[in-house]
Amino acid sequence: MPTEREEMIVRKLREICLALPEAKETVTWDHPNYRVADKIFCIMGGYEGTPNITVKVGKPLLEVFLKDPRFVLASHIGKHGWVSMQVAKGRLNWSEIASLCRDSYRRVAPARLVKQLDS
Repeated sequence: MPTEREEMIVRKLREICLALPEAKETVTWDHPNYRVADKIFCIMGGYEGTPNITVKVGKPLLEVFLKDPRFVLASHIGKHGWVSMQVAKGRLNWSEIASLCRDSYRRVAPARLVKQLDS
């Protein structure tokens, strides 16, 4: 059962992700997933007591993110350029999280939707 903090994180993440063109929320693997053109760009996941936000940063940037102790290689998909930001404790920088979600969206969205985002 999600904690109050986890529920707040899901609400805020939903607000950020669903503001992007044609983004949709689905539940896969018992976690909210945010998709565009049926491709996942953000996952609110983790295990009990260790919630995380997973986004695609691309293979070239993996090492940069993994130097930050808040990030770990995403389970199963990390080798494809995905990281998980651990969000169980501490203050969250929602501006940073919104930026990570938008960048992940850009990596998977069709070009026509990325253009909408830029206009």
